[in-house]
Formats: sequence, C-alpha cells, structure tokens
Amino acid sequence: MTSVITGDIINSRGVSVETWLPLLKKSFNLVGKTPKTWELFRGDSFQIEIENIANALLFAIELKTNIKKIKDLDIRLAIGIGNKSFDTEKITEANGEAFINSGYAFDYLLKKQNLALKTPWKDINEEFEVSLGLSLLIMDNWTTNSAAFVNMSLQNPECTQKIIAKKLAISESSASERRKRSGFDEIMKLEKRYRKLMNQKFTNL
Repeated sequence: MTSVITGDIINSRGVSVETWLPLLKKSFNLVGKTPKTWELFRGDSFQIEIENIANALLFAIELKTNIKKIKDLDIRLAIGIGNKSFDTEKITEANGEAFINSGYAFDYLLKKQNLALKTPWKDINEEFEVSLGLSLLIMDNWTTNSAAFVNMSLQNPECTQKIIAKKLAISESSASERRKRSGFDEIMKLEKRYRKLMNQKFTNL
C-alpha cells in the first residue's frame, strides 16, 4: 500500500517560476528522485509518491506552507491511498488503486477545496471530507508570515517556540501570535488523527 499526491500550483503564472520551482523541487528531492518518485508536467502540475501512507498528510501540509510563504501563491493537493499494481521508472506511467484514488480526488474533490483525500475506506473518506474542509478555512487564509511560522515549526519539531522565534528573527510574543493565527495546534491534532488511523488501517491489512 502506498500514497500518491497529485497537485498543481494556483496562480503560478502570476509569480516568476524561479521563485517557487526550486522550493517545490527541494521538497520533492527529500522524498526521492525524479522521475521514479516524482515528476513535473504541464509546467505547474506534479505527481509524487509517499510510500509511508501515514506521512502523506504531513508532507502535504508542509508543501502547502512552502508555497504559501510566497505572496499570491497557493497549491492544490489530492492524496490517494491504495495499492500499486503496476510500477515503472516513471511515476506518471505507474498505476493502481492509489493512483486512481489520487486522480479521482484531483478531478472531482478539488472542485470544492484545495486539499482532498481518497482512500479505500468509506469511514476515513467521510471523516476527512469534513475535517479537511474545516482545516482549510484556516490554511487557505494563511498569510506569508503564518505559512513561514508553520513551515519552520514543521521542519524543527524539537525546537521550542523561543528558538522558532529566533530562527524567524521575530519576538517570542510575535511567534506566539502567529501560532494562534495559523491554527498550528489544531492542524497538528488533525495530522495526528490521520496518522493514527492510517497506522491502524495498515496494521489491520
């Protein structure tokens, strides 16, 4: 079982590609190499495999922070969970349930929101259709400062808020305010819930 994320950049034509493309590639290269693990196509669209299904939502959230650190940009992400029945050296030519679910989420579920999840399990799909929709009321409205705070916090999970503030060159009180405005704690609770459910499902397979 694996996870596949299909996505694209919102308003990519309004911002220089040199601004966002290196950030995108840097995130992808931490997961694996192109074109086996990830691939870009149509200029601002992409597909990437996250083999550990429990890590998919955290990767998606961090990817969103990377893009929303840039003014006027956002990202659409469709996470598909399932089996991989056909593997090749190019991810865009691979196939299986995870790819089909990701494609379905991208084509249909992203018409309503910018982050969607499609799994083989009806109960998971129903729960996260609601919870992701609610979380996006916060995440879609992140300012560049909020996105930068969440990004720094995700990249340095062992750091205290004081250290995060120092890394961002802001006061600790400003860091505290950004934490509240970004909904960081609530979003991390959602990520923890997703991780728990994915680990349970994987264990019971």
